[in-house]
Amino acid sequence: MNQTIIDNWNDKVDENDIVYHLGDIALYFTKPQRDAYQAILEVLLQLHGHLILVKGNHDNRALFKYLDNNNYEFNGLPKFQFHDVGVLLKYNHRQYYLTHYPLMLGIAPQIINLHGHIHHYSVPIKENINVGVDAPELDYLENKPKFGAPLNFHEIEEIVAKKTIKYPGQK
Repeated sequence: MNQTIIDNWNDKVDENDIVYHLGDIALYFTKPQRDAYQAILEVLLQLHGHLILVKGNHDNRALFKYLDNNNYEFNGLPKFQFHDVGVLLKYNHRQYYLTHYPLMLGIAPQIINLHGHIHHYSVPIKENINVGVDAPELDYLENKPKFGAPLNFHEIEEIVAKKTIKYPGQK
């Protein structure tokens, strides 16, 4: 499965692209743990792009430290950057909160939470978009990405436009 994900990722991502990974980077139950970290590093090094990693519940600081100790720079940016909670991006007149866990932000149409964590489930709030590889929101896309390929902002915007949930009193 790793090779399928690597191939699908690299078919979509160029070397200089920036990709945000919203947690649960990998599950390796290899002992000692250092061997698991090395196996994870070997997979991540095969992925195109600069990876901004948001910590998930299956990730730990020791893994991030191991990756950081093996980090390198290309084209002026590090291969890996790390965030414990999330990242705020502005795109197309919206604010995007990129987190591992879904955030409950209330009704705020210009604020979108992109998240993972809940796998095959969807939060029934229009502004919460599950972007995991197994997310039901992928069904909103006219052309679903191959398994393991990250979403780009055009695909995110398509999901945002199509995930419509009417609130009480909303026309």
